[in-house]
Amino acid sequence: MPAAAAPIISSVQKLVLYETRARYFLVGSNHAETKYRVLKIDRTEPKDLVIIDDRHVYTQQEVRELLGRLDLGNRTKMGQKGSSGLFRAVSAFGVVGFVRFLEGYYIVLITKRRKMADIGGHAIYKIEDTNMIYIPNDSVRITHPDEARYLRIFQNVDLSSNFYFSYSYDLSRSLQYNLTVLRMPLEMLKSETTQTRQESFDIFEDEGLITQGGSGVFGICSEPYMKYVWNGELLDIIKNTVHRDWLLYIIHGFCGQSKLLIYGRPVYVTLIARRSSKFAGTRFLKRGANCEGDVANEVETEQILCDASVMSFTAGSYSSYVQVRGSVPLYWSQDISTMMPKPPITLDQADPFAHVAALHFDQMLQRFGSPIIILNLVKEREKRKHERILSEELVAAVTYLNQFLPPEHTIIYIPWDMAKYTKSKLCNVLDRLNVIAESVVKKTGFFVNRPDSYCSILRPDEKYTGVLRTNCVDCLDRTNTAQFMVGKCALAYQLYSLGLIDKPNLQFDTDAVRLFEELYEDHGDTLSLQYGGSQLVHRVKTYRKIAPWTQHSKDIMQTLSRYYSNAFSVICAANLKKLIVKKFHKYEEEIDIHNEFFRPYELSSFDDTFCLAMTSSARNKSNREEAVLQRKTAASAPPPPSEEAVSSSSEDDSGTDREEEGSVSQRSTPVKMTDTGDSAKVTENVVQPMKEVYGINLSDGLSEEDLSIYLR
Repeated sequence: MPAAAAPIISSVQKLVLYETRARYFLVGSNHAETKYRVLKIDRTEPKDLVIIDDRHVYTQQEVRELLGRLDLGNRTKMGQKGSSGLFRAVSAFGVVGFVRFLEGYYIVLITKRRKMADIGGHAIYKIEDTNMIYIPNDSVRITHPDEARYLRIFQNVDLSSNFYFSYSYDLSRSLQYNLTVLRMPLEMLKSETTQTRQESFDIFEDEGLITQGGSGVFGICSEPYMKYVWNGELLDIIKNTVHRDWLLYIIHGFCGQSKLLIYGRPVYVTLIARRSSKFAGTRFLKRGANCEGDVANEVETEQILCDASVMSFTAGSYSSYVQVRGSVPLYWSQDISTMMPKPPITLDQADPFAHVAALHFDQMLQRFGSPIIILNLVKEREKRKHERILSEELVAAVTYLNQFLPPEHTIIYIPWDMAKYTKSKLCNVLDRLNVIAESVVKKTGFFVNRPDSYCSILRPDEKYTGVLRTNCVDCLDRTNTAQFMVGKCALAYQLYSLGLIDKPNLQFDTDAVRLFEELYEDHGDTLSLQYGGSQLVHRVKTYRKIAPWTQHSKDIMQTLSRYYSNAFSVICAANLKKLIVKKFHKYEEEIDIHNEFFRPYELSSFDDTFCLAMTSSARNKSNREEAVLQRKTAASAPPPPSEEAVSSSSEDDSGTDREEEGSVSQRSTPVKMTDTGDSAKVTENVVQPMKEVYGINLSDGLSEEDLSIYLR
């Protein structure tokens, strides 16, 4: 049997938490309960987390003896019947993490799970219920009045709502990456072995190497992609302390699996959606992108097709296709303070060099390669500018960035006003989307792990490079329909590449497309509830124009539900998402003053940013108006006040105070110069002599009124 590589299966799948007055003992075992590990958690520290992992693998008999000794050593009276020093607190299936607010640490355990899918023999579970246990003992607990409020907010986070994990499969990465990692060690081993044998021959060096006819299995464990991990912050405190088997990474999004029968052959279609934990939040509170290039509502959707007759990564047939949705990578937002169904879109910050878009597309190029294809479904023609603001800025950003990319790696931009063509009777929306999908799939390709595929002409290396990025304003209804059409086209090529159909084409109203449409509708409803607070309003049947008349009333109810959620529930949900990724602070989010206020005006309004003209202290109306004219025509200091201004009385001061409001408005509005003679007169006195005194000369004598003002 030749050498093979396999992912490492976590040895901690079943947990039991035992309690004493001084410690918690977390006992973890594998599924067969043949190997055990033990964590010791100190309960005498009021605010610090003290965990001891001896990293020893126990047998079942050794664990029983250990627990028996702990029970005897913690009894209050030795030999007393009915008393126990070790209590069984709770049973669990994994550790979500450790969290601390204002007092001590809590441990969050998964108490219920449900199997959702199976990929290559690796089970994917959904969290059904969790338990949160306070670690410090009551005798050392330091109470804080605000602890209960933060605890209540955290417990409102429904961890049973679309959080998924696996003990052996990396859900944060694509199938192509996971299977490529499994192949890498074998190739590296063969190259190193060949090179060593060519250089020298030593029987002792070759003794431990696997020969061509030998057998062996390599355990592979890759680091997760932390962008799609939601409990990474909760596990950071123990990451360098405990064995890796204790670390269970969870993702947030959607996971669904359906079974097809094609001429008697079972085929599993799996849909996995990974929601980004960076810049996470509900719509209207999270729009556009942040300064690091992370966009709102960023979701990576992967469809996996496998021949279920052989459930093995090494011997089975698998195929996958990935596409991405995300908000427009610009600094933009919508004000929800006004009760409007569609709040106006505003660009919050000028970005003439497309800095944030460059960071975002740089992340995508590193993860997927080129080409990056943008399918922009935002409206382009509107009577009143609303969505078109985003289209114009996105086109400018992509055009600017393509100047610095090689021609073969440029960003491909496809604008298509989906809402406009939906209203048209001459155009079929889905047919047009199908044409776009065909060109996109042929450019990016898809992954196939079957080496003898007769469809290898389509993509010789059988791997995809590049990705399709779809967006509208909310990335919900229109985006989900467009992604379904692209996924349907990719599904046809996947079935064809595995030898299940004779041509890469699937028609509507077939069993495969019906099941796939149901998967995508569940996928869209789930993502819409997470980001928008309601289910999809416009579905695939809506764009096919075959929806029943009862669907219109449901669409109205979903629209009202989404409006209510946006108006009232969005802030609460945002606080919950901040807590689950451990980014909730006691104070409000800090604002970068320079980037928020000064930087945009540096690029557009030079005079307002830098003080080029000083204000005048002249109290005479005519002199003050002349100073205003001088500041508007040139960046210079106003002329010195006249002697009349120095010797003015308090009566003039009262008159000046009454006219202050009008003069302020004059300063803030541009002055129109109509008479050429006046303008020439003003520009003559722009340059102020250095010897002249600005303001009031204190060396001269002051009137009693002025002296009383300055003394005051």
